[in-house]
Amino acid sequence: MLKENFVGFLESSIKANWEKEALADYKGKSFLYKDVAGHITRIHMGFELAGIKRGDKISLLGKNSASWGIVFLATVSYGAVIVPILPDFTPESIHHIVNHSDSVIFFTGEENYSSLNIKKMPQLKYVFSLTDFSLLFSQDSVQSKLDEKIKQLFEKKFPKGLQQEDFKTGKVENSELAEISYTSGTTGFSKGVMITHNSLIANIRYAHENMPLKPGDKIVSFLPLAHSYGCAFEFLFPFTLGCHISILGKIPSPQILIQAFAEIKPRLILSAPLVIEKIYKKQLLPVISKPVMKVLLKVPLLNILLHKKIKTKLFNVFGGNFHEIVIGGAAFNKDAELFLKTIKFPFSIGYGMTECGPLISYANWDKAKLKSAGKIVDTLEIKIDSSDPYNEVGEIMVKGENVMIGYYKNEEATKAVLDEEGWLHTGDLGVIDKENYVYIRGRSKDMLLGSSGQNIYPEEIEAQINNMPFVQESVVVMKDNKIVALVYPDPDLVKKEQLSDEKLSTIFKQHKHSLNKLIPKYMSVSEFIIQKEEFEKTPKKSIKRYLYA
Repeated sequence: MLKENFVGFLESSIKANWEKEALADYKGKSFLYKDVAGHITRIHMGFELAGIKRGDKISLLGKNSASWGIVFLATVSYGAVIVPILPDFTPESIHHIVNHSDSVIFFTGEENYSSLNIKKMPQLKYVFSLTDFSLLFSQDSVQSKLDEKIKQLFEKKFPKGLQQEDFKTGKVENSELAEISYTSGTTGFSKGVMITHNSLIANIRYAHENMPLKPGDKIVSFLPLAHSYGCAFEFLFPFTLGCHISILGKIPSPQILIQAFAEIKPRLILSAPLVIEKIYKKQLLPVISKPVMKVLLKVPLLNILLHKKIKTKLFNVFGGNFHEIVIGGAAFNKDAELFLKTIKFPFSIGYGMTECGPLISYANWDKAKLKSAGKIVDTLEIKIDSSDPYNEVGEIMVKGENVMIGYYKNEEATKAVLDEEGWLHTGDLGVIDKENYVYIRGRSKDMLLGSSGQNIYPEEIEAQINNMPFVQESVVVMKDNKIVALVYPDPDLVKKEQLSDEKLSTIFKQHKHSLNKLIPKYMSVSEFIIQKEEFEKTPKKSIKRYLYA
């Protein structure tokens, strides 16, 4: 158990940065740290009046917003357990999560609430609005005026308003449960990851010591806050430092992000690979793929000048004020990684999973190694389930402070990934080097077996396909003992070039022949199958591969 206390970090940051800007909705409401303290205090009063005990479960549903962040902070600092629910889930899945988690209070965006059936969540005592924290539903008619009682109690206790010295959260031990994070909402597949305060502080402490931020720095938060990656590193880590976090409450298209980066000029950028890959493919690849540019980039000295010019242009796309871009959540395009590394662009690739709250490995951009996902963090041990972990691919296993305590009310699923010695079996395949840098080869469940028993990692083939003209994304699967590529064409390019289905089919047949010249024979793709619709994705924008296997 770590000596640093998560709730202690929250309280200290709020007091130390009392008059500074804390949370803001992009082009909307803004809150100082003292405003956040006031809302946390009011919510704590509401919990007490409602009879909420430490350890009680509180569900939180809604799009990213400053009020979402306030409810998260108020819940964990009270000693209750937050249950963040992704707004992408269906109403049936949301009902199931609220019930499965034993939640007694529910904070929700009113736009989400209208699609839900309160009768299907019978254990809920209260439902509050995320818009203004007003009461939307109460089981107890006597308590239907709860929000008015909170207001009266607050004004009585703090007649001159909440002062810096008045703000206290109380002590919550690191061993206590902080969060239940559901990786799926479907009945029968519910895996609510139980994350302790210790796991959260392990992630935050590591970020304090290794990621380049200081009080007052600006952050653009656009990853899903209900997912552990965005929550830990775009919200909790910068908040505990005293940063100003602007929360993008809309779908983060490259155009919207570039506009937000230009206005806010963030000091650190966290991103899923898909966003960076789109910018690389749309803005860089067309330029560096031109025959003339290919020649010029090979000319000594001239290539250095061109690299510098491209780097400056790309740097400005992200606001021109950042120390580093940290990429995580899924595999990153290898060609994009190599080019960004060549021009010395400040980016790094991290690796994690919800079950570790989420961080497993990371390295600063100037210490990062090509094709690696960083170095194992100092609060974890790592081992590879193979006879030669430096050369022979095996399952990645980790143990330590970050690791979850199990899946909520799912002992069978817990035993499947957490062994008796405390090792978490990640399901990812890879190797390490002598310095404990991690090299991921793929997911064990996604690995394909070639006709002669060779291990085939579909991500390696997809990386080649995704760099081909007119390809937006792909999934490589095995069908009838043959490797096939499901390919979704780039809709913007197809429309721009006015390509017919016949012409597109011809182009992809040529792509298949080109691809098979680049890869070993045992990995040869037998067919490209064109997909009419974009692949279904998880909230962190990873393709739901199991739907296409």
